[in-house]
Amino acid sequence: MVEVVKIRGIDSVSGVPQDPAHGDQLREVSALQADEAVAVGASLLDVREPEEYDAGHAPLATSIPLGELGQRIAELPRDALIVCVCRSGVRSAAAAVALVTADFDAVNLAGGMHAWAADGLPIVTANGAPGTVI
Repeated sequence: MVEVVKIRGIDSVSGVPQDPAHGDQLREVSALQADEAVAVGASLLDVREPEEYDAGHAPLATSIPLGELGQRIAELPRDALIVCVCRSGVRSAAAAVALVTADFDAVNLAGGMHAWAADGLPIVTANGAPGTVI
């Protein structure tokens, strides 16, 4: 099992510095690392649009579309790592950078829900049935 403190120290897969003081720098985790982090207390933030989320998302993900993040930032925990996810990792990278800039501890899930699915992790619909990534 990986502890959240270890997840926080993961360097990005592209070798980008992990120091949030760099503002525009991005830390990334794999889908398996994200799943482990959530299991020990991290928050999984899905920034896709509602129809994407409803079609298939990680079971413990919270949905806040990227376009609403600024207005809904108070809903996010300040005392836990936030793993941002979207379909491919682009929108969630923007969300992670914005959250780090706002002094949250946030990382991007590299490859997004496509990586989550490729690693065989569960995907569910809004009603809990098996879902799909759209």
